[in-house]
Amino acid sequence: MTDNQKWPYLSVQDNTLFFDGCSTVELAEEYGTPLYVFSESDMRGRFAELREDFTQKYPGARVAYAAKAFLNKAMARLVLEEDMCLDVVSGGELFLALNSGFPADRIEFNGNNKSDEELTMAIDAGVGRIIVDGIDELARIEEICYKREQGANILFRITPGVKSSTHDYIVTGKKDSKFGIPLEEEILMPLIRKAIYSAQINFYGFHFHVGSQLFDNQSHLQATDIILQWVDRVHQELGYTVPELNLGGGFGVTYTEEERKPFSYFLDPLMEKINGFYDAHDMRRPAVVIEPGRSIVAEAGMTLYSVGTTKEIPGIRKYAAVDGGMGDNIRPALSQAEYTGVLANRASEPKDDCVTICGKCCESGDILIHDLAMPSPRRGDILAVLSTGAYGYSMASNYNMNPVPGVVFVRKGRSRLVTRRQNYYDLMAREME
Repeated sequence: MTDNQKWPYLSVQDNTLFFDGCSTVELAEEYGTPLYVFSESDMRGRFAELREDFTQKYPGARVAYAAKAFLNKAMARLVLEEDMCLDVVSGGELFLALNSGFPADRIEFNGNNKSDEELTMAIDAGVGRIIVDGIDELARIEEICYKREQGANILFRITPGVKSSTHDYIVTGKKDSKFGIPLEEEILMPLIRKAIYSAQINFYGFHFHVGSQLFDNQSHLQATDIILQWVDRVHQELGYTVPELNLGGGFGVTYTEEERKPFSYFLDPLMEKINGFYDAHDMRRPAVVIEPGRSIVAEAGMTLYSVGTTKEIPGIRKYAAVDGGMGDNIRPALSQAEYTGVLANRASEPKDDCVTICGKCCESGDILIHDLAMPSPRRGDILAVLSTGAYGYSMASNYNMNPVPGVVFVRKGRSRLVTRRQNYYDLMAREME
């Protein structure tokens, strides 16, 4: 059943699915379901690939893991252990990172509508970079810095206006986007001048993010051409050499049949283009940063469910309901995301049935997988849905007052609970008498 090239830490032993050396059936028994399970070996392997193909290959290159894909204290500490930086997009992510011991100077703060409270937290903590996403944000950062007698390092997130081949909900680099500053002369150039001449601001350069789940490098390359044009303009017109470029992330992963590209497929052509530009202009290449998130954790995660009620509608469809659903994985309902899965306790049996996996939430759209080939399900079976590591836990909700599942890390046959599941008392903790 398993494809060892797509999911190298999956295996089947005695009709049971194993993940990074751990029996998924035993994990379900020990920790309960629904349950998020992450392979540490897989995540560390992705970081090792980035070291080999990027940070060690190109001096000055950095990786800032995009925390929005998945973040808890254990993940923040793993990122730190792997000598990477961290990209956060909210006060909550920043607060968790700081309280997990992550160094503030290795954090960059993204986001399109940062509040004054969030900016103040970031400035007081001394975060390494603030990615300015709106026209008024620079003035607000300046004011906070002035009042607190502090400075801030910033980059401008621009909207390069390139087309990316992905779902429209996760395209972020097109001109009509809520993200970034438009590449209009009368908008961007005055902001750059203000940042360069500000006493409180250190202007580091430009940032873009063209979209997510990409398997073609062309939109990254086109956006880099655009950003380099602005680097040249700033150098020619203002005599300022930009010290940093942030190329975002968005590298595609395997959910069902997709073949993910190695990081080098994206990074080598990008660095060749950047190095060529700076060589031609007789300038020193700046630091180059990328922000992978999904491509670190997606395939490294799975969700375990217990099968409950099955329902067959003759001539139409067979449903199997599990004890989770859109509360722990909103992506199928939100963006028509597709997944695959396997009955973990019957992993070697013939896939002689076609079943649609639905959740227990009170919504018709609470469908996790359409028409999955699998053995005919029975109550109590354990279903493993693969590649749920990105945007499952981080987008989980308490819809229908269902508790958010716990998180377990596995590695080489050992498991550890890193975030406990919510209970009903947790759901009531903020209620006023």
